[in-house]
Amino acid sequence: QVQLVESGGGLVQPGGSLRLSCAASGRTGRTFSSNAMGWFRQAPGKEREFVASISRSGSSTAYLDSVKGRFTISRDNAKNTVYLQMNSLKPEDTAVYYCAASRKTIATMAGDFGSWGQGTQVTVSS
Repeated sequence: QVQLVESGGGLVQPGGSLRLSCAASGRTGRTFSSNAMGWFRQAPGKEREFVASISRSGSSTAYLDSVKGRFTISRDNAKNTVYLQMNSLKPEDTAVYYCAASRKTIATMAGDFGSWGQGTQVTVSS
């Protein structure tokens, strides 16, 4: 059974940092390096939006314009884990953040991701 488990969310003040982790197990864990990985987020009353993705090898990345220069996606294929380092956080970054896996080499569209985690809450507030 495919499982993606996010961790690292929480409450942080504006300007602060958080690092999200997503560990893959099951079928996704055995073929983790064959999956592009992505992070999406959904704020209350809004649609889920793409945040960042990383290719199978980690050589290519893509970001939502509003997080470029502040967020960094990375992966450790030996640990079956993908990370999202979030710096200079803003209140508008408040959302539930979801990790997702895609069979494509790299992907940015939600429809290209077949496995999803349960989400982790990030709240940016003073």
